[in-house]
Amino acid sequence: MYLVVEGPIGVGKTSLAGRLAARYGAVLNLEVVEENPFLARFYEAPETYAFQVQVFFLLSRFKQLSKLAQPGLWSGNVVSDYLFDKDFIFAAMNLKDAEFALYEDLYAHLSPRLPTPDLVIYLRAEPELLLARIEQRGRPFERAMQADYLRELTARYDAYFRTYPGHVLTVDASHYDFVCRPDDEQALLAHIAAALPTRTEEGTA
Repeated sequence: MYLVVEGPIGVGKTSLAGRLAARYGAVLNLEVVEENPFLARFYEAPETYAFQVQVFFLLSRFKQLSKLAQPGLWSGNVVSDYLFDKDFIFAAMNLKDAEFALYEDLYAHLSPRLPTPDLVIYLRAEPELLLARIEQRGRPFERAMQADYLRELTARYDAYFRTYPGHVLTVDASHYDFVCRPDDEQALLAHIAAALPTRTEEGTA
């Protein structure tokens, strides 16, 4: 079984992915964020560092996820806190003209080589909740995050998942405080279990 948790910055992807990995005895595949050497500079000067930050993320995520397609390297269940396609969502938002065209070419060559998740859990939240959670986790390079940026990002996520070709479960993150409330955690995990494709659910019984 291959599950993915996706959503905008600060929505709780990693926290939920960890709980799902524990629930299903899965390997937890976490996104490399703070190791991106261009990220802090991107938040300070987006137009200058957008291409560098996107290409680093593209290659880093591809290297991580391509391991899933190698026989014997990953066995059993896997839960990831990101979908490879997210990289394109951010690139379409941050890159322009020739840089975006070059990025599109790289993405088109890499994306078909990766496995398809059995289920994507799309955690959705409004910018006000995202900003509160970003403040709570306290990453220095995210302090300049603006509500307008998060609003546009959320709109792009919504548009993407309206036409996503695979299995997706949309969850309103404002309805579940699964970090602090055990009852909310159990309710959300039950909601996700009910959405699993039949063959996947049987394989984990």
